[in-house]
Amino acid sequence: MSSLTRTIAGEVLVVDLTAAADGGDVTTRTARTLVKQESLSVMLVQIAPGAHLHEHRADGPIAVQPLSGRLQFVAAGVTHDIGAGQLISLASGVPHWVGSTDGASFLLTVAKSGAPSAPLAAADQGTTSGDGVLPG
Repeated sequence: MSSLTRTIAGEVLVVDLTAAADGGDVTTRTARTLVKQESLSVMLVQIAPGAHLHEHRADGPIAVQPLSGRLQFVAAGVTHDIGAGQLISLASGVPHWVGSTDGASFLLTVAKSGAPSAPLAAADQGTTSGDGVLPG
């Protein structure tokens, strides 16, 4: 679907990730915005084999979720090898870069800093373990 005709904001959006990723060959990298509203952006990023994105910082917290392939994700000087079924999250301003030996696609979610955040409802509040994971 052309970037000129697709909807990226609305009260409820359903995105077909398979169709969104069907953009042909990737020479270095492609990025397609899937959702952009208020302080939230979600992009589908594809990296060609052997390509990488140079070190940079995001102006808000981010989450990266590989959909296919493996990523070498370097954050604050530490390399994390991640693939489908995993997620990495960074606080705002953490220096990072990403590459892929064999090519990969991933979802990048950015929550822009300075946006109002709603407090958790009492029923949603929980205690986290030392690793930041809510007990299940």
